[in-house]
Amino acid sequence: MAKESFDKEIQFLRMLVLTSGAYSRQQFADRLGISVHTYDKTLKRLKDIVATTQQALPEEQGKQLGDMLRYSYIDAADPMLLFLFRAKSIKETESERLSLLLAAMDAEPLTAGELLDFCCTHMPEELSLPDEKTIRNDLKYLEQVGVIRKAGAVRPYRYAVNNELLQSLTDEELLDLHDFAHVMANTRVPSIQGYLLQDGLKKHIARTMENSEALDAFVYKYHYYSRILDEAHLFSLLHAIQNRRKISFLYFSPKKPASYASKNTNPLFERDTAGQQVTTIPLQIVYDHQYGRWYLLGHQARFGLKKFRIEGMTEIAWEDGDTVDEAPFQEMMSELELRTRYSWLIDTGRTVTVRARFFNPGPGAPNFIKDRVLRQGQWGVITEENENSFIYEIKVNGTIEIKPWIRSFGSSCEVLEPLHLRKEMIQEWKELQRCYEPV
Repeated sequence: MAKESFDKEIQFLRMLVLTSGAYSRQQFADRLGISVHTYDKTLKRLKDIVATTQQALPEEQGKQLGDMLRYSYIDAADPMLLFLFRAKSIKETESERLSLLLAAMDAEPLTAGELLDFCCTHMPEELSLPDEKTIRNDLKYLEQVGVIRKAGAVRPYRYAVNNELLQSLTDEELLDLHDFAHVMANTRVPSIQGYLLQDGLKKHIARTMENSEALDAFVYKYHYYSRILDEAHLFSLLHAIQNRRKISFLYFSPKKPASYASKNTNPLFERDTAGQQVTTIPLQIVYDHQYGRWYLLGHQARFGLKKFRIEGMTEIAWEDGDTVDEAPFQEMMSELELRTRYSWLIDTGRTVTVRARFFNPGPGAPNFIKDRVLRQGQWGVITEENENSFIYEIKVNGTIEIKPWIRSFGSSCEVLEPLHLRKEMIQEWKELQRCYEPV
């Protein structure tokens, strides 16, 4: 018997996204550190969640989720990844109860007592009936998140759906708002709230507008959309940082062959896990837009400053009383700031000075090369410039993290210093050249 958690579904979906269904069942199970039987159960559970959240199964009942990701890339982020957040956000009884409350308040403002009578009348027989305290807690939650509002100042309070903004917008303004949410959800982090807003707007437009085909006028898709899976842990980690709380987790390094391990409670099925049990004080979260990765920077008593990929963190937990005093926490933050002062991303290695020559486009063309360097070059400066090129200089901790950015300029960039980086770039371009030699 295995005691599993939300981590398994997250790692399962990430593997589907990264492999696009290319792994066999056995390869998939081995990579996750689970049995083929557990793989089949998890796949069935995910299909059940899709059926529940979408109210309809995919066209082909037996179709693999990996096939759906492979052939429906445009729709892969929603619902293929986002549906898990909907399924885990609230329980089944809460989902049914909140839906009934919102449907009732959408028709007219109602009191808590009237809403209780409505829920008791319309609640499915297989679900337990709520009491007045539960209804009032639901109303308090919905009011806090801005979904409903008090319709008057006289007791007993009446509650109404807070949708005046949507009702006041024209069809054209609704489409503009949907397109704005669509682009922002795919270009900003965190993105879950943006995707949920976009989905809500899409459903509202489909219900109220006759010509809803305008929703498909364009599609913006960010390459590393699987990054939203890590947002399941993001706000918990931010809360731990804000409250200076120690956390513990089972960590799977990207270099390890496994990314997850089942937690078995039956001694007959015990296995050695490939993960490492870690206890750390979280200090900062960093997002790498180049590769769509989240990182946690923390402090450990034995090793000092440590870096972790959030995608490898499972079984995250902490104790309520396990907090760090303000003074030592600020010392750790000062050390972090000092050691990452020249980090292009999170590198804490030896500081080196990188000098590179960037070549301008042809005469009369907009200088998009310089514009991009000024926009993305962080604290680097342009030290020399003429009509054909300019020299960019920056101090960074190591060259590993800045190299992909330099490489992305192609023939418009020449590394001058340091010498070892120049040699590495020459070797890489020679390897690329060999790939394009005539056969």
